[in-house]
Amino acid sequence: MAKLTLPAQELMHRGHSGCPGCGAALAMRLLLKGLGPRTILSVPACCWTVIGTPFPTTAVGVAMLDNPIEATGASISGLRAAADALHLEDVTVVGFAGDGGTADIGLQALSGMLERRTNAIFVMYDNEGYMNTGIQRSGATPHGAWTTTTPAHGEHGGKAEEKKDIMGIVLAHRPGYAATVNPAFPEDFVRKAEKARAHPGPRFLHALTPCPPGWRFASEEMVEIGRLATETGLFPLYEVEDGVYRITRKGGALKPVAEYVRRQARFRHWKDEEIRTLDAQVRAGWERLLRRERETAADAPRPPAALPTPPAPAVA
Repeated sequence: MAKLTLPAQELMHRGHSGCPGCGAALAMRLLLKGLGPRTILSVPACCWTVIGTPFPTTAVGVAMLDNPIEATGASISGLRAAADALHLEDVTVVGFAGDGGTADIGLQALSGMLERRTNAIFVMYDNEGYMNTGIQRSGATPHGAWTTTTPAHGEHGGKAEEKKDIMGIVLAHRPGYAATVNPAFPEDFVRKAEKARAHPGPRFLHALTPCPPGWRFASEEMVEIGRLATETGLFPLYEVEDGVYRITRKGGALKPVAEYVRRQARFRHWKDEEIRTLDAQVRAGWERLLRRERETAADAPRPPAALPTPPAPAVA
């Protein structure tokens, strides 16, 4: 087995208030390994304000500001302007918001931040629901998933709508760098955080963060569930840099979606036919992503050819 090559520095402390097996807690730990100590976090009302900052304590070794749930994009634009006014060019400004504070309530501020070309990173940690307030459905909740506001009765129920395509919405704003990350693949996560830190302009990371109580699986299975999300093609890992797509984990043939769905009680009411339909949709989406990777790579500008080295002058 290959040896992990992660930065040794820990900027997240022990003793946080996250649930056992919390994907969002591991995501923050990996994110800070990639970004380093010269980081300012802005976090809205969400799970992470409970995980990381119950007064008077903190679980992170960097500056962290709480903001209203709808305001993360505006908050990091203001923090970036203040840092620039103080000539703190080496500081990385980061918004770290859940799917409710990104894809739903905070979407207007995120769009404004991207349009203004704010030199900051926006991270959406996606636990696919409003988990902090009781497991209500969000725009990022998958179709058919049980939540307390989309109950399932027998073989029917769950969320009626499809999961919102937040990466598609963000990419319509043409950020310089955007990527999907998954804490179950730590080296890929940290590498993309490091890349985002080095890239200028607005950047976006979509982090899948499995939630044991919300998705209804045992806490010790969090990493395995996260890996299955990627290995089945439901949450592919890729990056888009200056419009060019690159899939960062392919790993051979996709596993059946049933291996992921049947491990979570939020999908307990699903019939076999629904799983087969989802499997076909996922495979079609994977093919579209592969095609986009090929097409954007072909259209990417090529570096200029090196000029031939002129011959050395003759020596008299």
